[in-house]
Amino acid sequence: MGKYIEMIRIRFLMMLAYRTNYYSGILIYSINIGAYYFLWNAIYGDKGSIEGMSALQMNSYISIAWMARAFYFNNIDREIAQEIKEGKVAVELIRPYNYLLMKTMQGLGEGIFRLSFFSVPGMVIVALIFPIAFSTNPTTWLLFAVALIFSFLINMQINLLTGILTFFFYNNTGLIRAKRVVIDLFSGLLLPISFFPGWAQQIMSFLPFQGISYVPSMIFTESFSGSEIINAVLFQVVWVFILILPIQILWLIARKQLVVQGG
Repeated sequence: MGKYIEMIRIRFLMMLAYRTNYYSGILIYSINIGAYYFLWNAIYGDKGSIEGMSALQMNSYISIAWMARAFYFNNIDREIAQEIKEGKVAVELIRPYNYLLMKTMQGLGEGIFRLSFFSVPGMVIVALIFPIAFSTNPTTWLLFAVALIFSFLINMQINLLTGILTFFFYNNTGLIRAKRVVIDLFSGLLLPISFFPGWAQQIMSFLPFQGISYVPSMIFTESFSGSEIINAVLFQVVWVFILILPIQILWLIARKQLVVQGG
C-alpha cells in the first residue's frame, strides 16, 4: 500500500509546482457562483422558499457545489485515453502495481491539492462576497465530509469507465466531453435534483450522478435531515459498489484486446 500512498504525494507535489494556475480558477469559479447568485435571487424574488429551499440555502448550495467540484473533478479519463493512444499503457501494465488503483490514487492526490489550494480558499473568498450559511453543527460537517469522499469515488469510477472505453473506441474524446456535460447537469451542480420534474427525478434516482454533487451539497445546506441523510449516503455507498463490477469486467476484456496505436 506504501507505493500507492507515495503516488498521492507525488501527484500533490506535481500539482503544487503549477499552483498559480488554480488561483485564476478561484476567480473563474467565483464569477460562476456570482452569476448563479444573481440569477437565483431574481427567480426567488419575494418568495420565502422554493421546493423547500430558502434563498440563503440556495446560495449556499451553489457555492458549496462549485467548490466541492474542484475536489472531485479530475482528468484521469483523459490521461488514460492518452496513454492508450500513445501506447504507454503497455508499459504501465507490466509495472508492479494495479493500474486502475494507481490512477485512483493520482486522482486523490489531485483532489487533496485542489481542496487545499482551491476549494477552501475559494470558499473563504466567496463567503466574503456573497451570503452563505455555514452550519455550526459538527455532525453536519462530518456527514458532509463523508458524502464528499463518496462523491469523489463515484466520479472517479465514472472517469475510469470512460477512460477504459478507449480500449474499444480508440478515440473517445467526444464521449469524455459528453460525460462531463451529463455529470454537471444530472449531478445537481447546475440545478438541484429536487427542482427537476417528477418524471426526471424518478429516472435520476436509478443513476449514480446525484451522488456526486447533489447529496453533499444538500447535506451541507441542511436541506436533508434525519433519514434523508442516511438514505442519501447509503445511495452513494451502493453505487460505489455497483460501479466496481462494470469497471472490473471491462478492464479484463480490455487487457485481452489491447492494441497499441503509438509508442
